[in-house]
Amino acid sequence: MTQPTTEGYIPFKGYKTWYKIVGEKEEPGKLPLLLLHGGPGACHDYLWSLAAMAETGRRVIFYDQIGCGLSQIGESKPEMWTVDLYVEEVDAVRKALGLDKIHLLGQSWGGMLAMEYMIRQPKGVASVTIASSPASMIQWVEEANKLREELPPEINATLLKHEADGTTTDPEYVAAMTEFYNRHVCRVVPNPEYVQRSFAKLGENPEVYNTMNGPSEFHVVGTLKTWDVIPQLGKINAPTLVTSGRYDEATPLIAETVHNGIPGSEWVLFENSSHMAHVEEADRYLQILSAFIARHEP
Repeated sequence: MTQPTTEGYIPFKGYKTWYKIVGEKEEPGKLPLLLLHGGPGACHDYLWSLAAMAETGRRVIFYDQIGCGLSQIGESKPEMWTVDLYVEEVDAVRKALGLDKIHLLGQSWGGMLAMEYMIRQPKGVASVTIASSPASMIQWVEEANKLREELPPEINATLLKHEADGTTTDPEYVAAMTEFYNRHVCRVVPNPEYVQRSFAKLGENPEVYNTMNGPSEFHVVGTLKTWDVIPQLGKINAPTLVTSGRYDEATPLIAETVHNGIPGSEWVLFENSSHMAHVEEADRYLQILSAFIARHEP
């Protein structure tokens, strides 16, 4: 059964944030699900398998964060791209769409954003799911370097050479980077079309990603490189589900750090997935997410 969809734009900071809602309304006793995509600087497309959550009797709300995907601003403003901007945008989206009470899911950078948002203890969040996200970029880089050491030596040598030379747009670097992605980002190769769409849009418009992260998932030289909320995780006061993959660049140690930091949180490790369990084990992911949310309806 296909759910009706509506889309539009929300004014934000003199620009426009694009959104799409799947489903018409909630069944009694159920709340909508708001999704925060990763990157930073990617877009909603790769999360599209989660649109199926609308079949559980709720609206599913996607949006492209400002500067990303369909919310591009058409000018270069690297100083704009801050954590606080994106936290503020979550509230702007909720307010504009009347999302007083929600379930929240953030994937990768979206989960980092969800942690930042929840540390501020906003009202009306019945549950939060943090999917494959670090609470510390310092830990993320440490773990990424361990994963890199497991790559074939010639591939790692290629990565190191281009990072040292500042030639990370070289096709040779991109090819070596893809080897890492196929192991630790999405093990469904070739990636599904909706995942490829996100990567393509990121490639066309990389400013937010390059500014906040850097040229690749493991060469983090952007403004987030020292980001760390581990000491503040205890402030998160909503029921929390942590999900991650066995082969995830957000390694089991990273997920365990988040799980241990958030009081009463649950953690599910997907044994056949890397960074996109919602793609790699889509059916099981939907089952686990649906069951968790169902336990935490108001």
